[in-house]
Amino acid sequence: MTALNDIRKRFAPELERVEARIADALQSSNPILTQAIHSFFKTRGKQLRPMMTIIASKMFGEINDASISSAAAVELLHSASLIHDDVVDKADIRRGQPTLNELYDNRIAVLAGDFFVSNSLRIAAETQNINITRELGELGKQLSIGEFEQIYTARQHCLDESLYFRTIFSKTASLFVACVKMGAYSVGASQTDIDNIARFATLFGDAFQITDDIFDYFESEKVGKPTGHDIREGKITLPLIYALRSAQPSVREKFLGMLEKDVIPDEDIHCLIEFAKSNGGIDYARDAVVRLRREADEVLALLPSSDCRKAFADIFDFIIDREN
Repeated sequence: MTALNDIRKRFAPELERVEARIADALQSSNPILTQAIHSFFKTRGKQLRPMMTIIASKMFGEINDASISSAAAVELLHSASLIHDDVVDKADIRRGQPTLNELYDNRIAVLAGDFFVSNSLRIAAETQNINITRELGELGKQLSIGEFEQIYTARQHCLDESLYFRTIFSKTASLFVACVKMGAYSVGASQTDIDNIARFATLFGDAFQITDDIFDYFESEKVGKPTGHDIREGKITLPLIYALRSAQPSVREKFLGMLEKDVIPDEDIHCLIEFAKSNGGIDYARDAVVRLRREADEVLALLPSSDCRKAFADIFDFIIDREN
């Protein structure tokens, strides 16, 4: 994690400005809302998304107030999506801490998420940059679509790899795309550069999600969700898609039958995990990540040579080598 820490230290002043912008936006006189906000921010992530917004701004110009606001806006919308996802998934733990719906109730959690969304939109609008505002709106749309796609694929037990990639774009990669595009727009980058950095962010986001999906097949105290969590919810991710698609029809039907149960027993989850592992699913998913990394290098080569370009490459290496 050294490279990521180095990048975070380099952009520490800008990231502190982002945090201050978020804190200012979320001020409230209501004690329930104030406590909910405090509870949510007890644990923070790696700041990947605001970091990528700031790096994209620096790559194509000088970081300005619109760059800071863009990073704050996208982080707030991302936070709102996490809060709402926890309600939908009935999750009680996130990053080792109780979720808002567990600490309070669904009503408080949903309203807090709505408060985050409203402030995200307000901050984006204050940049007076229609491109930034439009990208944030597109992000909200994609995140919603991603959730619906995920529900559909789980219910239909889809083995269509193109649908899987479409889903993870909306669910995960779209966030990183919005980050870099909003950062680039904030400094007036050319459309060619914006298209290229958006392509990089798509590859980055896909690799991020596939790596996360691989975690679900292994027991580790460092992973923030239990082994088999996706399978337990009926989600078929890339390792299992490949294993099922490559299997004989009778074998495929047997394992699909396990996924059709309303409540999948632990022994069936174990069987599905071992099936994916022993039938090349993990190797296939890891090869996909390597391919995405190689394509990302090709895209980065089209962008200006700088410390920022190296920072993007280092962050990509971090997300595919990380343990959680």
